[in-house]
Amino acid sequence: MLASNLSAELHDDQAQKVDKYLHQFHLSDKTLMELSMRFRREMDKGLCRDTNPTAAVKMLPTYVRSTPDGTEQGEFLALDLGGSNFRILLVKVKGNGDQKVEMESQIYDIPDLVMRGSGSDLFDHIADCLANFLEKMGIKNKKLPLGFTFSFPCLQTKLDEVSNFALLLPL
Repeated sequence: MLASNLSAELHDDQAQKVDKYLHQFHLSDKTLMELSMRFRREMDKGLCRDTNPTAAVKMLPTYVRSTPDGTEQGEFLALDLGGSNFRILLVKVKGNGDQKVEMESQIYDIPDLVMRGSGSDLFDHIADCLANFLEKMGIKNKKLPLGFTFSFPCLQTKLDEVSNFALLLPL
């Protein structure tokens, strides 16, 4: 019974109604395997230079050449711009194989006027938020590596390089 995991409070007739509703979302192993194979084909198509333009799943290179091995350490800043919020994180990575990560973060609103305004206004606002965060964390004079994640179209040509970004935001 699918509804059995919900709550013991459900009466039998309610549980049957929930089961009937949820049953239509149940996929057989055969269907799941077919979906998996189709998804894999589309990913492969997206990875191929010749078929990428027509692929349903676009695949882009990450330029990341290795995965973390647990020896990484240090302090880093991360900026995450998406929707109407902007988040700044201070990430402390303890190496020595412990894989321990500590994070402190702050979310800043982005006024609609700024989000719909010029690129210069947006990045001025980001700089003001970053200055505020650095002051609050007591690290304004510290030089730290910084990563920036955003949901705007751009052309990434290297791990740490984006081009044509200025063409996408009005300055």
